[in-house]
Amino acid sequence: MLDFSVSLAILVLVLAVFAWVGLGLGRDRNLEEFAVARNSQNGLGLGLSFFASGVGAWILFAAPEIGASTGIAGVVGYAVAVTVPLIGLVLVGKRLRALIPQGHNLVEFVRLRYGSTMHIYALVISMMYMLIALSAELTAIGAVLGRMSDLDPRLGIVAVALITALYTAYGGLRASIRTDRWQSWMLFALLLVVGMVLFGGLARAEAPLDPALLTVDLGGVEAALTLVVAVTATTLFHNGYWQRVWAARDSRALSRGAVIGAVTRFPVVFAAALVGLLAAGYGVALGTPAVPFFALLESQPGWVLAAVLVLTLALVASTVDTLQNGLAAMAVTHVPRLGLTGARIATIVFTAIPALIAFQGFSVLRLFLIADLLCAATIIPILLGLWRRSTSTGAICGSIAGLVAALGYGWIAGGNLPAAVAIATFAQGLSLAPFLAALAASAVVTLLVSAIAGRSTDLASLGGQARSLDGPSGPTADTGELLESSTAEENAR
Repeated sequence: MLDFSVSLAILVLVLAVFAWVGLGLGRDRNLEEFAVARNSQNGLGLGLSFFASGVGAWILFAAPEIGASTGIAGVVGYAVAVTVPLIGLVLVGKRLRALIPQGHNLVEFVRLRYGSTMHIYALVISMMYMLIALSAELTAIGAVLGRMSDLDPRLGIVAVALITALYTAYGGLRASIRTDRWQSWMLFALLLVVGMVLFGGLARAEAPLDPALLTVDLGGVEAALTLVVAVTATTLFHNGYWQRVWAARDSRALSRGAVIGAVTRFPVVFAAALVGLLAAGYGVALGTPAVPFFALLESQPGWVLAAVLVLTLALVASTVDTLQNGLAAMAVTHVPRLGLTGARIATIVFTAIPALIAFQGFSVLRLFLIADLLCAATIIPILLGLWRRSTSTGAICGSIAGLVAALGYGWIAGGNLPAAVAIATFAQGLSLAPFLAALAASAVVTLLVSAIAGRSTDLASLGGQARSLDGPSGPTADTGELLESSTAEENAR
């Protein structure tokens, strides 16, 4: 283990560098700059930001565990799962940028397109997911410090939360993206060094590799597909990514950024999951619960542990600052009267709550899966908003149908309501069926209810309804419903 003084020195030095980088841009001048930094980022900057903000400390915990438990199918599936969402983000993002050039995020599109009821529902899901994700990342730094050093984990949680909140409250999205660039280069170097050490040690293992882990079976494929569905759905509810859609200099920069993000994410997550597979395959004692990555560190020298601590701090900070700014920007996008001061206060508040949760050291995996299911049941009705015949009623009914279908599958599989709730809330572990039921039912019901209504919305008119956060008040929350009714009246005439 690292002793107290070394751990504290690393913590202070690394976070001081991040603070210097983030604060170096200066403070934001207005809410628009804080929330979206509109049309300011080139492809390389976005790509590095997509990489750093999407590869958090979970790659040290979840990816190796998936590799150890599901084999090669899970390894490939997890790597694919973190790249596919960027493709969806570009395809949908380009369309939203064209429809709403002055937009800010997906939930704002829901308000303009569907009105208040669906808007509030989507807002709650998005905020809940980001708060859970922020809690998970702060919990991760506490867990790493607890395993590798004599430093009190709570000190690490407070330090990371405080420093990242400081520069994101001060410099907003621009500060988050700038630190992402620095953190990306750090991550590339650190992952290369740590990876070479771990893979080198595994290559010298005397026990034969268990061939079963290299076999693709139905369970592994199911796990891989579940990860793809879950990660894609939640990514599209992550406001941090939508901020970067409108921060892109143009559509070309957005596409280039997504490609860079995908190309860099895939090998990193693949390697992290492969570490878990090889550790299990060579019979390494993984611990309870299984933590393959850290099990391999037990025999490593101090300099490797120091490198892993720096790596963890970079991984956590890069995702935490994205979530902090994403939460605060979501708040001020929907309540612009909070002003820039309110946005900075919101950053602190939305950091304090997850930090307190992180103190408890809870496992947030089940909460993540529940949030994933909520996102999966809602994402298709939202995306169908790009279809002019989709209606508010159809989207609401579709979202409810998705949740009912997930619960209904649990009832059929379990035979009673308690069993249905347990399956739908993943008490028995990862399962693809509830996700597929939610996706299918939400899509079918949204399409049927909307088609029966026979209404049509002029999507081109949405662009004129978006409001500047620093200008006069924009439309009411029922804009989408008004658009539907007015277009229906025109069709009737």
